[in-house]
Amino acid sequence: MRHAVPFFVLLFSIAGVTAYAQGRGGRGGAPQPPQSPKAAAPIDITGYWVSVVTEDWRYRMLIPRKGDYAAVPLNAAGRKLADAWDPAQDEAAGEQCRGYGAAALSRIPGRLHITWQDDQTLKLETDSGMQTRLFSFGPPQGEGGDWQGVSKASWEYLPGAINSTDGGRTSLNAPDRRGGGSLKVVTTKLKAGYLRRNGVPYSSNTVVTEYFDPVFEPSGDEYLIVSSTVEDPTYLTQPFLTSVHFKKQADATGWAPTPCAAK
Repeated sequence: MRHAVPFFVLLFSIAGVTAYAQGRGGRGGAPQPPQSPKAAAPIDITGYWVSVVTEDWRYRMLIPRKGDYAAVPLNAAGRKLADAWDPAQDEAAGEQCRGYGAAALSRIPGRLHITWQDDQTLKLETDSGMQTRLFSFGPPQGEGGDWQGVSKASWEYLPGAINSTDGGRTSLNAPDRRGGGSLKVVTTKLKAGYLRRNGVPYSSNTVVTEYFDPVFEPSGDEYLIVSSTVEDPTYLTQPFLTSVHFKKQADATGWAPTPCAAK
């Protein structure tokens, strides 16, 4: 299930587009290898981004009081754990980062720095909590079992953004990559953590599906919308849907890495 940005419809995955392009072949020659995920990107989300908190202010800007899990579809087991939250215990156990895992990280106010680690891997770093996520288009990196788990990435293209007649390569009709599609990221193999920093839990069975969509304003401002679906059969009665916004920065102004905090 996608918590979609309204203007995105009928998206196609990179796998389907690549297979179609390879099947078509080239004009006057053998099919060429598909482009790397970096070269085939329909959008450019690299750079520095700062949170724009326009929703759920009291849950994001402040740590909610113990037992406040409104709007989170917790089951009885989840509520029991949330009611027992003890930040001092988390600190003593060296688990101050329980609220900074992939299922909740984008909702913590702060800044993102997104870069290409290599042609197959996007890297997302946060100054809040000093976390690093790797979005792998190829074989996953790492075994998981930590706060950020294992993230599988794929491009989804808008109709008309692909030209698959150039010798079998996947290419873009929109050279400036302004809104030609979105990034889909599915994260699994997470260490159990918190959906909110006041102890609202998610388990190691959680699956997080995110879409990263750029939005361009007439003023020239650029925004990134991150829509997230958290599915956890252990503690949630239904998927937990959220959407957050970031504004593009021209440089690293304001970037101030700080460690995780339990309270």
